[in-house]
Amino acid sequence: MGSLDVEGPPTGYFYRHTDHEPYALVKSCSPLYVETVNGQRILDATGGASVSAVGHRNARVKKAINAQLDEVEYCHPSFFKTTAALQLADLLVDSTDGALTRACFATSGKLMKLKPHFSEQPQANDISGSEAVEMAMKLARQYFLEIDPNTRRHRFIGRQGSWHGCSMGTLAVGDFKVRKAPYMPLLPDNASHVLPCHTYRGLKKNESHEAYIARLAQNLEDEFRRVGPETVCAFMVEPIVGTVSHTSTSNHFPPKTQQANVRHAQALGCVPPLPGYLEAMKAVCDRHGALLMYDEIMCGLGRSGTRHAWQAEGTPPDIEIVGKTLGSGYAPISAVLVNEKVIGALRRGSGCFTHGQTFQNLPVSCAAALEVQRIIQEDDLVTNVARMGALLSSLLHARFDAHPYVGDIRGRGLFWCIEFVADRATKAPFPAVLNLAKRMANRGLEPGYDISLFAANGSADGWLGDHFLLCPAYIVTESDVEEIVKRVVKVVESVFEDVRREGLVKEMVDGLFEGEKGKALPNGAGPNDALTSGVGPDDKLMNGIDGISGIGAIERSQGAPVAA
Repeated sequence: MGSLDVEGPPTGYFYRHTDHEPYALVKSCSPLYVETVNGQRILDATGGASVSAVGHRNARVKKAINAQLDEVEYCHPSFFKTTAALQLADLLVDSTDGALTRACFATSGKLMKLKPHFSEQPQANDISGSEAVEMAMKLARQYFLEIDPNTRRHRFIGRQGSWHGCSMGTLAVGDFKVRKAPYMPLLPDNASHVLPCHTYRGLKKNESHEAYIARLAQNLEDEFRRVGPETVCAFMVEPIVGTVSHTSTSNHFPPKTQQANVRHAQALGCVPPLPGYLEAMKAVCDRHGALLMYDEIMCGLGRSGTRHAWQAEGTPPDIEIVGKTLGSGYAPISAVLVNEKVIGALRRGSGCFTHGQTFQNLPVSCAAALEVQRIIQEDDLVTNVARMGALLSSLLHARFDAHPYVGDIRGRGLFWCIEFVADRATKAPFPAVLNLAKRMANRGLEPGYDISLFAANGSADGWLGDHFLLCPAYIVTESDVEEIVKRVVKVVESVFEDVRREGLVKEMVDGLFEGEKGKALPNGAGPNDALTSGVGPDDKLMNGIDGISGIGAIERSQGAPVAA
């Protein structure tokens, strides 16, 4: 069959590419490695997309799935409940130390309209965290309807550079322009965005952390007042910002004349908050009666070295969304956790959540996730994440702090990002046509390098900027971490040797930034101010490079495979 022919065009399979899906065909996996049909053994340093927690082919999880299949494979959640779902809910609630009191699971299906006074809109039926975010947004809206059926609250405030999913509602509240731009006419207009807490790109020259947090709190306050505080349901935050890869070669993007207006629209990549930031944001939300919602789909459930990322800051949310490592890739599942305030409003009102899906609480998914979470607890893997994360941080800084094209190394636990810049002083990104991050991801998948890197773009201004993520499974050992860094160093050195040999650094970087290096910005501003003032070294790139279409040109001309 053409669908199984890795060389020829597919006859049935369609993921992204219309002619040929340029991805390796997997034969099998071991806990930290993926083996392809050609015998290549690739170190999975990304856990897929920050998904794997207990590693591949875990015997306990396989046994739990089979045991559940022997009992019941499916039953409709409006007719029946299962032990796996009940136990998983209790485990997740207990992990919040009383901050959140109920858990609602998402997989896929169609919606049921349970109460006539709550209007439903069509939702995307995917089996990912996108679905859980949509569920959380609906729950936030219903919370206010239960309090006041005539409420005007329908808006959501997100942050610039955030990623919350690929369905219509989640694209709207998120802010990754490359994924969002082609579908703008389809998206709801009830979401707006404020500045993120991002010290590398947002902290002004000579600004203290306390002053920066106060400025961000005022920015959120101003947005509440701009849209009307009585219209806002919730402020949605990724406590540690994730990212998303982009491989489209679509040309459905704003013209260059409009690109200056999409600054800050980046997928930031592993940006942790400053101490006190979440508390300050919660104070603004509380002042205006809005809910605080955390999207921990990428950073939660142990990934950052605590059971929940917010626990390191001590500021719990009203609603939390988790996924990815919840099922560790063994089954699609995500969840929404809510506090007693939200549940109490429903209890005193209609008594139920106006939501339901065919495959919600799917027994097999719940059984898989339950066993994954039990393994994490019993094997104390969150402690291992913190220990191995400290080692990974140390090794990355030791090898890349002095690298001329590494701008920032950031993260927490086993959730790390390396951002590359053309000029460390100005923090200016490489031109998009260089396709740097994708080159590194592709090089990693070549024989002799054998490592998966989660590449992404847009970390500088939404269109430009290259970085990749490292987020291995929680089971890694010291030797595994050392091997990851060894292979990362080999990939980075190889790619920069290529671009030097091809003359791309000199011709595409030095030429573009000639006269800009060391140039003082207006009013004594620092390098970070380029992102907030709209004036800076990257403006020449924004106006002179057809950013994203350049990536497509390289892909088409080289025929290079692109990492998912």
